[in-house]
Amino acid sequence: MSVNSKLQYHRLSTELQERIIADLERGRVNPYRCDDSDALRRDTNHDSPNLWRPTFVRDTEKILHLPVYNRYADKTQVFSLYNNDDITRRALHVQLVSRIARNIGKVLGLNLDLIEAIALGHDIGHTPFGHAGERFLSELLHAETGRYFNHNVHSVRVLDKIFSRNLTLQALDGILCHNGEFELKEYKPNRNKDFKTLDRETEDCYINGDKAIKRLIPTTLEGCVVRICDMIAYIGKDRQDARVANIIDRSYKFSNEYIGTENAAIINNLTVDIIEHSYGKDYILLSESAFNDLKTAKRENARVIYMNESLTETYDNVIRPMFCDMYYSLLDDVVSRNTDSVIYKHHILFTERARWYYTDADRVNEYASEEPNQIVTDFIASMTDDYFIALYERMFPDSRYKIEYKSYFEDIDTK
Repeated sequence: MSVNSKLQYHRLSTELQERIIADLERGRVNPYRCDDSDALRRDTNHDSPNLWRPTFVRDTEKILHLPVYNRYADKTQVFSLYNNDDITRRALHVQLVSRIARNIGKVLGLNLDLIEAIALGHDIGHTPFGHAGERFLSELLHAETGRYFNHNVHSVRVLDKIFSRNLTLQALDGILCHNGEFELKEYKPNRNKDFKTLDRETEDCYINGDKAIKRLIPTTLEGCVVRICDMIAYIGKDRQDARVANIIDRSYKFSNEYIGTENAAIINNLTVDIIEHSYGKDYILLSESAFNDLKTAKRENARVIYMNESLTETYDNVIRPMFCDMYYSLLDDVVSRNTDSVIYKHHILFTERARWYYTDADRVNEYASEEPNQIVTDFIASMTDDYFIALYERMFPDSRYKIEYKSYFEDIDTK
């Protein structure tokens, strides 16, 4: 692997480039890829592939047409409460993950349709207000039930249980195992999983939280690629957004030397490193230098950006108590079966109507009978940032907790 020292852009070694070109010319197929014929679904009587909608393309389209997919557009990636269209929302993040992962997957000879499905669905269960919202909702659910909320686990629930979309095991497993908070140097697929394994791992995450999530390893190379690309997609992008939001000064110098410090270099250099060290292998591997720099970059982002007081103060002192107020008020409505409540009109009825085509007629109305805390958790997790705020103001018009957005024109008004 060679390095352009002036731009900090790495390039694949000449030897590997020649090997890849030779393999392409002789039509080599990666023996470790997940083929469409390997796909498993719960209901084998539906969703058979055809020429224009192959197996994993069906998964991608099921995700894209899900009623809640639109909500990605108004869900926080990192920075909430900014009227600024240049700051990343979760909709862009999942597209970036898909793009980077497909670039790597193409060179490695993996199944690009499966990569796309995992990438576009991996955050479908994310809360409003990013990881802060995820943490607050988990605290509430755990206090009432002893169970933990994690967005990757909830993404599987959204696709597999709430809306019953009959996705493949491989896509659901990749979504469950994607969690980008736990980096590894080597990702070796945990092959030969079945739906019993998926269900067992999912339940383990509800019961044991992060301890269980740290043990998750995807069953496919495609899932492994998406997991590492989730991190690649956000490290540099979050730095860009932090400067746009004036969370850090534009002159601040990050310390990563090997992978680079800015978004374009980070994406390029980690992509090259993964291809260089993973090509032809049955696992995904980072070099020691790349792995160490990745860990350093994540720690530095956490210290300088994610734990910045200008972000955490509003989350902890305003949004957390808003979550608490809303959770318990909605819980009362579910327990008392208040059919005039917004949780019935905007969530339970909405969910049941969205399920009718994919669920047996006698099961369509089962959702309203699920555990009340789970229904409330499902509803709050499904909200966009703006919907959450609008609903809170409607439910608690006299509350002392108020949200103020950073104006589009703040830079002009403060001069």
